[in-house]
Amino acid sequence: MCVDHTMNCKCGGGSASFNFKDEIMPAEIVNNLYCPKCSGDVAFEPDSMLKDNSWIIDFDMEVARFMGQRLPSSSINPEYLFDEGYCTWRGVYPNDHVDSVRERAELVKLAKINQKKYFEEFKKWGVERMSRLEKEGWRKARETN
Repeated sequence: MCVDHTMNCKCGGGSASFNFKDEIMPAEIVNNLYCPKCSGDVAFEPDSMLKDNSWIIDFDMEVARFMGQRLPSSSINPEYLFDEGYCTWRGVYPNDHVDSVRERAELVKLAKINQKKYFEEFKKWGVERMSRLEKEGWRKARETN
C-alpha cells in the first residue's frame, strides 16, 4: 500500500504529491520541497537532498535512518529513499498523476468508438510520453526506459 501526501514548495509557487511505500517513512521525512522557481537559491547538500529536474527534496535523514531500520538496505541515502519508492513522486514527476489523467481523457473517448484503435493509441501514448519525460530529465522516466 502507498500513502499519498501533497506538499507545497518553500516559495508556495508549486506543489508535489508524494507516495510512501508500505508506509515505512512518515511525511515528516521531507524537511523542505523546492520547485524550479525557489530551488536556484538552495545550497544543494547531496547527503540529505535529491535533485530531480530542478526540483529539490530536502530529506530529514535522522528520521530516515530511524524509520529505515526496517528497510533491507543499511545505506539509506536520498537516492535510495526516492528510487526505491519510500519517499517519491506520485507518478514520474511532482504532479504527474493529475496531468496523465487529463492526457488520457481524450484516449478514453476513443475506447467507446474503436477499442482496438484505443489500445494501439494508448500503448503509443505511453511509450511516447515516457520518452518525452526522459528527454525532459525526469529521474523516474530514466528508470523505466
